[in-house]
Amino acid sequence: MKRILLVTTAFLIVTTALAQKHKIKIETEYGNIILKLYDNTPLNTENMVKQAKDHLYDSTLFHRVIPAFMIQGGDPDSKNAKPGQMLGGGGLKYTIPAEINDVDYHKRGALGVARDNNPEKAGSACQFYIVVGKKFTDDELNNLEQRSGRKYTPDQREVYKTIGGTPHLDGGYTVFGEVLEGMDVVDKIALEPRDPHDRPNQDIRMKVTVMKKKKKFLFF
Repeated sequence: MKRILLVTTAFLIVTTALAQKHKIKIETEYGNIILKLYDNTPLNTENMVKQAKDHLYDSTLFHRVIPAFMIQGGDPDSKNAKPGQMLGGGGLKYTIPAEINDVDYHKRGALGVARDNNPEKAGSACQFYIVVGKKFTDDELNNLEQRSGRKYTPDQREVYKTIGGTPHLDGGYTVFGEVLEGMDVVDKIALEPRDPHDRPNQDIRMKVTVMKKKKKFLFF
């Protein structure tokens, strides 16, 4: 009887932590931003997790902010940047292959990978952006569809109309996560006074950490 009980107990409790998505915390002087990274973009997700664990992002700046568009950060050159220095060209010696799909799109709060104009659309190994966006009308979305050849699902269209985003980036940049908490912090950063290169006049530094996964159990 005891043996059967032990075996049964082993099957009763099954840890499902591996099934949970990665979560990232960005700490700033304005507050914290909590991000969920997607499972269907493993290359970009695992890369950001690695850089966070290696403390690459710590003390980097949100070096480019544009209201109703996005905030961008993660340039290693920004750690010791001088006032007025133009940023955005820094990076690592490799890029991450694009993981662009029709499911992940540039809704408000989306996390995307910055990149240059390379034809493969491979992304930076460190620079990222968070979408602030704006709301779009049906006519505007129709025009974007005609120009890009990309069709929005009814759900995507409704989000762009009611919540907002940057749909013109869809198909061009990898989206690999989204904001869970702290969009008010993102909005504050986006509204900071900035210079002609969209760098905030006041340095906005970040500390990025991987949040510990909470173990989850299934009981049968």
